[in-house]
Amino acid sequence: MKRSFLVVAVLIVSVSVFLTVGAERAGAQGPAGAGASTAAQGNSKSSGSHSSHSLNPIKWVKKDKGSKNSPDSNGSRSDIEKKLTPKLQAQGVLPANSNATEACASFVALNECLAALHASRNLGLDFNCLRASVTGVHSNADMSGCKAADGEKAQSLNKAIHLLNPGADAKGATKTAEQQAKDDLKDIGA
Repeated sequence: MKRSFLVVAVLIVSVSVFLTVGAERAGAQGPAGAGASTAAQGNSKSSGSHSSHSLNPIKWVKKDKGSKNSPDSNGSRSDIEKKLTPKLQAQGVLPANSNATEACASFVALNECLAALHASRNLGLDFNCLRASVTGVHSNADMSGCKAADGEKAQSLNKAIHLLNPGADAKGATKTAEQQAKDDLKDIGA
């Protein structure tokens, strides 16, 4: 009798411990179903209020104000282009009747445009042809002398140079033009 009583007592304690641990684990997982987010917050009155955390994953990404591509870093792109225009015209990279804003309109990144401008001048290539090859955007400029086909996808500067001037050292010319572009941006403080 004592033995069966002891077994029943141990069984009851074991079941109660099992149920307690199981309930804690279930509580840690949180509720499920409609209104689960409100219940998980533990405040039933807050069903009408919104959480400060957005459920939109796009808003989770913080914008880096210190990056070079950010307009807030050192002014907007148009301000930088206005500063670059006289410098590039003085170097002979841009014609006197043109400006950096018009020349770089189809480029996503300003440094890519500057590199294409320098490569065009360094190798004696038509900038409109080079721009069309690099961006994949064909302007209303005369493209009859270009070797790039209409509707062609955008290419790297290296490939575009090779396409327009197969005899040129495209890799070396690209490296030189990219360094000149970095120097231009550095000189104006961008």
